[in-house]
Amino acid sequence: MLATKSNITPDKFEALMQQKYNRKSFRGLELLNAAGDINPNGLAFQYTLDRLTYIRSGMVEQTFYEVSPAEYVDIIPGEGAFGQAIITNTTYKVGTNFQAGKIDTARANARVNTADAALYPVTTYIQNWAMGCDYTIFDINQAAFTGSWDLIEAKQRSRKKLWDLGIQAVTFVGDTDNATNFPGLLTNSTVNINTTVLNNIQISAQTAAQFATTVSTIIGAFLTNAAQTVFPNTLIIPQDDYAGLATPVSSTYPNISMLSYLQQAFNQICPGGNFKILPSAYAIGATASGGGTIGHHRYMLYRRDIDTIFQELPLDYTVTAQGTYNNFNFQDVAYGQYCGPTILKYLEVLYLDLNT
Repeated sequence: MLATKSNITPDKFEALMQQKYNRKSFRGLELLNAAGDINPNGLAFQYTLDRLTYIRSGMVEQTFYEVSPAEYVDIIPGEGAFGQAIITNTTYKVGTNFQAGKIDTARANARVNTADAALYPVTTYIQNWAMGCDYTIFDINQAAFTGSWDLIEAKQRSRKKLWDLGIQAVTFVGDTDNATNFPGLLTNSTVNINTTVLNNIQISAQTAAQFATTVSTIIGAFLTNAAQTVFPNTLIIPQDDYAGLATPVSSTYPNISMLSYLQQAFNQICPGGNFKILPSAYAIGATASGGGTIGHHRYMLYRRDIDTIFQELPLDYTVTAQGTYNNFNFQDVAYGQYCGPTILKYLEVLYLDLNT
């Protein structure tokens, strides 16, 4: 038999519902660039519960591979904002040499030679970026009805994460849409590639003899590439190889790991003694994808110096005020500008590649 009356007024019913749901919250994941860890078709405010179901408070967010680009390259923020390119002028000694400065006033060749220099502009291209966040009165109130989830904050965090992960990817592997003008640290076509030093074997998988050969030749390969002008101070290693460097150098010396030996050797050889060995998942063959897809393990040995390599960030992540044109739909826009890393002195960078 259907009930035709109720002793609960609409106001009391709403109050009871608020009391019930304000003390509970949805348990879920913040989905931003996920690959199969949850079915998006199941996302909603509503799902089936029974009277014995308890909903935990707090939200669980998704985990991503995140690193700070500033650990690998100098970041220059704020230069060239709202422009389309940044020019860095480089100067070169041209023409004469030291011997040309010798004169003999007792002879006819007393004429003084002159030194000269030339200027060459290096262009760093700038990419504009903008992304909005939209929501309606229904979105706001339905999220508020759950009593625990702030939809607006979740969308803002999602967009900021997209920016952070995007800039991170551009730093290492470039822009997927324009690899020529926006190469990454690991995908610059002008950098020379060495395929012999590592003998196509990951460092952590090398025998004691192979490892000794690598240590004795890797810095020399860089010096040859740089015409003996400077030493390197940073080495990027594929993260899966880096994870295995806790292996002892050999059974004869079980108390020192391969990583410690590399660090000590490089600090002794390279002036300054502050050599950095850094892991990167982008350097792994299976994940080294982007604007300039690598497709195999790549090691990067370079001199980290702002006159050698840097990355411009002309306009950092900025958010406009929220606006509406009908008091129902609301939107704000985040915008920024980015560049790929600029390598001014290509001979001070060397790629060491494996076949896989």
